[in-house]
Amino acid sequence: MSDEHSRDLYDRALSVLPGGVNSAVRAAIEPYPPFIQRGDGGHVVDADGDRYIDWVMGLGPLLYGHDLPQPVEAAVQSHVSEGPMYGMPTEIEVEQAEFVARHVPSVEMLRFVNSGTEATVSACRLARAYTGNDKIVVMQGGYHGAQETTLVEGKYDHTSPSSPGIPDSFVEHTLAVPFNDEGAAHTVFEEHGDDIAGVLVEPILANTGIVEPVDGYHDTLRDLCDDHDALLMWDEVITGFRVGGLGCAQSKYDVEPDLTTFGKLIGGGFPVGAIGGPAELVEHFTPSGDVFQAGTFSGHPVTMAAGLESLRYAAENDVYDHVHGLGQQLRRGLQEIVQDQAPQYTVTGTDGMFKLLFTREGPDDFEGHCEGGCSQREACPRYDYCPKNAADVAAGETDRWRRVFWPKMKERGVFLSQNQFESQFVTYAHTEDDVEETLEAYKEAL
Repeated sequence: MSDEHSRDLYDRALSVLPGGVNSAVRAAIEPYPPFIQRGDGGHVVDADGDRYIDWVMGLGPLLYGHDLPQPVEAAVQSHVSEGPMYGMPTEIEVEQAEFVARHVPSVEMLRFVNSGTEATVSACRLARAYTGNDKIVVMQGGYHGAQETTLVEGKYDHTSPSSPGIPDSFVEHTLAVPFNDEGAAHTVFEEHGDDIAGVLVEPILANTGIVEPVDGYHDTLRDLCDDHDALLMWDEVITGFRVGGLGCAQSKYDVEPDLTTFGKLIGGGFPVGAIGGPAELVEHFTPSGDVFQAGTFSGHPVTMAAGLESLRYAAENDVYDHVHGLGQQLRRGLQEIVQDQAPQYTVTGTDGMFKLLFTREGPDDFEGHCEGGCSQREACPRYDYCPKNAADVAAGETDRWRRVFWPKMKERGVFLSQNQFESQFVTYAHTEDDVEETLEAYKEAL
């Protein structure tokens, strides 16, 4: 496999793009990232013509791989041919909102925006306005987009900006606790409950190696928010319409948040975000309420058409059965491999998501372990060892994963996400042959 053209493109990009990329994670691959020429089903072809099984899948927005089903493609082409956008309402955005409201348990009304970041920014603003409080609780190491409220490091009220350019005053109202730590959640509400506007949490830590909730954790957050008149906000930008199917992760875990943020799959592969919840909350956005929120491209007709037809196709076909079945096959195969070759490592994921975490000093015995990936099952012999939060994931062999393992997988024709933390995704375009070829590559690369 050659990378000469990617190298030349990266050299050019360094002159006109900071770090040669438009999103930082893309530069995690060293010495330079491969440049992609095109997609083909469950595969990508790079600028040098090399073909790979693709498990990155745009970091989450693709449910059908790189080939849209015919109804989706037709809807996109139809709306493009009618004009790119209007700055006025269209019927397709109403239909998309109606579809989501029918299928997601907590959603009666939505406001469409243009990215997951914009969705979480707007959700935090709405929570503060609705409750009259300022403080937002987030999970340490969680990710909710490139926004000032959540780009923090530290614990409890000892937080500081995690990026230059964010004034300290912006994060004075951000409280950080470890994911899956019920004691920490109780503590932060005991100390600051009267000032908390809401808790912003992913149902699964999906940007930090895929960490599932321990039994009862989300119920605890739900109860604490209810007891203190705070809003529970679920960030389903990654899990939405992937984990739990059309009902999203909140249907899988049987918890109804007050607000839900969406992105990625809700737009069918096009730029999108959304905030959903009960009408009595979402109606506080302008113009029906006083909480300002607006965007030129919000409810873009091409994006709405792609998202709606993608979800309709999933509702009418065996999409989730196929995706979730391959995901289970992948994770079980990975568990067999690490049991034999690297028992300290941890297989994680659920439904159409998977990851192998390079955890350290694990037990050698896999008897009685969770089948198909770590589910934080208390009866599992590895329960106390498996990562419970972002810090546990970061304590693994993250450099080995990126610098040694990732290149070995690329040499074997398999594209994984750019670092130890980003999720990997199964799509409708992937096949059992893709899974078997990938598992063989893992055997050789570990």
